Amino acid sequence: MSKCTAETLDVGRLGRRVIETNFSGGVISSDGGLMLLRQIDRRIGLSKAVAEVLHDPRDSKRMVHHPMRDLIAQRLDGPCCGYEDLNDHVCLRHDPLLQTAVGKVTELASSPTLSRLATLADGVALNRVPIEPLIASQPRAPRGITLDIDASDVSLHGDQQLTQSHSYYDP
Repeated sequence: MSKCTAETLDVGRLGRRVIETNFSGGVISSDGGLMLLRQIDRRIGLSKAVAEVLHDPRDSKRMVHHPMRDLIAQRLDGPCCGYEDLNDHVCLRHDPLLQTAVGKVTELASSPTLSRLATLADGVALNRVPIEPLIASQPRAPRGITLDIDASDVSLHGDQQLTQSHSYYDP
């Protein structure tokens, strides 16, 4: 029988925790893409940028277990792996792969902590997060930016598998 896969693939380290992929079992997760998301977030700094613009209403004099950047990273990574509801974090907070992606080796934030993460007033500040790096990436600041948001209907043709029609544009 041929061996087409490597025994072990080293993905990096987090403190004393070694991050690797292999086929020997142990703590198993189907969310291996989190390691790629971790590398992307470290490179572009999205969770850090979002954490810097959000208001943190917590009293810093009291014990704060989860820094804002960790809360943001946890909240961003969940939906990327298909966990759209905050109640999924009841179990996910103990998941070693999600902990590693966030950059922690201890228990992550609970669902109630994540639900208090941001207020409506933070929405304006969040809108600046993707725009400022875009402007900074240009040799000089553009005179304007046009956002082309097109809500036109795209009809579904034929009897295609897994297609859905919400009938919003039907007469």
